[in-house]
Amino acid sequence: MYDDASYYSFLPTAVPQEDRQSTPKHQRRQSLLKQPNEDQQANDRALEPIGESSANPGHNAGPPKATLSRRAQSYTDFHHAARTVLDKDSSSKHKKQAKAHENIKDDLDFSDWYDSLEADLLDASHEEYTFVNSLLLGNSYGRSLLISYCRDYQKQLELSSAHLDTLLSNTTDTLNLLSSLSNSFKAVEAQTTNFQKQCEGLIQEQRRLTQLADGINQNMRYYSFLEPVTRRLNAPGAGSFVRSEEYSRMLARLDECLEYMAAHPKHREAATYRSRYRLLMTRGLTLIRVNFVGGLREISSDVTKRIADRQLNETTMSALLYAKFRVGASGLKEVAQEIRKRAMRAPGAEPGAESEYQSLMNELYTSYSATRGKLVIPLIRKKIGDISGAPSTSKELVAFARNSIGYTREMCSSENDLWREWFEGNDGLYDFLESVCEPLYDHLRPRIIHENEILKLCELCTLLQTRYMHDQEDDEPMDANELNFSVLIQPALEDAQTRLVFRTQAILRDEIERYKPKPDVLDYPANNRKVSLSGTKGQRPATSGRKGSTAEPTTPMPKTPIIVEGGDLPDGQWGFDTQAALQGWYPTLRKAIWLLSRIYRLVNSTVFDDLAHQIVHQTTLSLHHASALISASRTPADAHLFLIKHLLFLKQQIVAFDIEYVTPDISFDFSGLSATFYELRDRGGFFDPRNLWRNFGGGKLLPKVVENMLDAKVELDGRLRAVITGFTGAFADRILSPLEEKKVAKKGFDAIEAVEAVKRVADDEVRVLRRKLEEYLDDRRTRETLVGTVQDLVVQ
Repeated sequence: MYDDASYYSFLPTAVPQEDRQSTPKHQRRQSLLKQPNEDQQANDRALEPIGESSANPGHNAGPPKATLSRRAQSYTDFHHAARTVLDKDSSSKHKKQAKAHENIKDDLDFSDWYDSLEADLLDASHEEYTFVNSLLLGNSYGRSLLISYCRDYQKQLELSSAHLDTLLSNTTDTLNLLSSLSNSFKAVEAQTTNFQKQCEGLIQEQRRLTQLADGINQNMRYYSFLEPVTRRLNAPGAGSFVRSEEYSRMLARLDECLEYMAAHPKHREAATYRSRYRLLMTRGLTLIRVNFVGGLREISSDVTKRIADRQLNETTMSALLYAKFRVGASGLKEVAQEIRKRAMRAPGAEPGAESEYQSLMNELYTSYSATRGKLVIPLIRKKIGDISGAPSTSKELVAFARNSIGYTREMCSSENDLWREWFEGNDGLYDFLESVCEPLYDHLRPRIIHENEILKLCELCTLLQTRYMHDQEDDEPMDANELNFSVLIQPALEDAQTRLVFRTQAILRDEIERYKPKPDVLDYPANNRKVSLSGTKGQRPATSGRKGSTAEPTTPMPKTPIIVEGGDLPDGQWGFDTQAALQGWYPTLRKAIWLLSRIYRLVNSTVFDDLAHQIVHQTTLSLHHASALISASRTPADAHLFLIKHLLFLKQQIVAFDIEYVTPDISFDFSGLSATFYELRDRGGFFDPRNLWRNFGGGKLLPKVVENMLDAKVELDGRLRAVITGFTGAFADRILSPLEEKKVAKKGFDAIEAVEAVKRVADDEVRVLRRKLEEYLDDRRTRETLVGTVQDLVVQ
């Protein structure tokens, strides 16, 4: 079979050989039918002279001259000869076209050139065939040769056609196969897609079932745990592994089960399982309590046995009591912590409500406190008994309190440290420490109750407050593990304060309220002269030496309030003669200031304010009673000045004690109610509803609300104001006696003579007033103020 390229090689082309060789084109794969043709190569070499003659520029285009050259061996040699002639002719035409192209100057020239180029291209496409036909048909030999060539070429075309038909058939089969393959691929793709979707659905279902199974397994483990834990806790010897970590994990698992049952109350049998789990938890914590108490009992019996076998000194006793208990404390503390974690009150619980397992924890506290109390309290009781019987403390309350409280504090501190090694937190600690302090209370409380000296009670309160009580105003918070001894000593302080208040009230009742003055105590103004002489003796100021030069009288009255802080104060500590100042005061006033200075800051502020108001009120009443007695034995002016002087002293002194306002004492007065009933009974209208409603509307059948103001400062100011008004008013009335209304109303009243009389009386009374004021008041400004008040009253 011939190669497909032989058919295309027969057709001539108008493109020159050089251009055709240089133009890139698709290279077809060689057919398997193509065989090497050596004759073709020889013919190519035989046609080379034709190529040289065609390249001669002097040769005219047209058929070549007849020569005796050898016959062409194949159609290919003829084709190459024709191609050489055509190439020469085409090169000349190309030159002409290039020249025509150079003559293009405008659009019209371009149009002409384009038309000629198009005609030349058409002629060139037919030129090769025209030339070959003219060349072959020119003689008989050419015609026979052409016919032979045409037949061969026809056969070749038929073979090529058959070959092409085969190729088309194969191509069609291939396309059909590819189409079927494509359809198969599409079917496979569709099936694969469906399979993928089914797989994804199965995977999702698997995941759902896996999650469901996991959820069921997760939920079932809270139910399946019941049986093994029941066997474990109810087995003989279950308490033997209480101190192991496995036991703690088991209790934690029980907590999880209880929380799950509480969070899912709608699950079937959730309530039943929850109750059974709670019973198991109680059982587990009870085993811990039994183990804890057993371990504590073993330690206690060992210590007790060692103490009973031999006599031990204090150092050995202390080491035995505390070192032995510290050895096994850590293990028992861990198991006790399991109960404490479950005994803590849940968030949001009501105040005061206890946890379900708080009773178990309280049993641990009670057991520990009882065990330690049997060992420690007898030793403390014996030690405090020894302190009480010592000569230095047997009769001295403060010394005994100092020594016994110091020892008890040391013991409480040691017990507090040991408690921290057994338990967490302060729950139950101070209850135990209070039992440790019971021997101290038993000895100290009777001594306080039988103590009558208020100075010792005050010293005891000061000792307790300054040394053992925690300062509430301290900004630094206490450490959580530090012992707050003020909580333990508070009962003793309250006993001392109660006794101090009782003794203060007794002194107030006996020495102020019921005080009966002697005649020499009421000898005023003689007592003022004695105080002035004793106060100025040895301290007389230097005078100028002039005749008639006088010095200001020295006043024993302090310029600032006196607060007695302790025992007998030496003279001069306050910058003045304290004893002289106190001697010039009325005994009840002196006792009142002494009481206030003693209990100040030693009792609660509310209690002090109440006591201070009672003391000031009773002192004021006592001074008024003394003033009335002085008025009867002396003159009203002496009584007024006595009262003014002492009320001024009292007002000045209570400023230092910060007495706060006291709420009014509200009471109900039923006296009007009883009077109304008696009146209705007497009138016979007791059972008349109209009378009852009338009296209800008028308030006669309702009790009256009476407010008793207990503000001592207001009461004192009111009484002082009334006394000053009475004193100045009395002198003003005596000065204005010549101008009385009765005298003025008489006939023949001489106003000029009356004015002159007033002047004379005023001169005399003012001299008397100044002399009296100098006898009672040492402050010149106060004296002048009173004189000016009298003058103002006279002028008005």
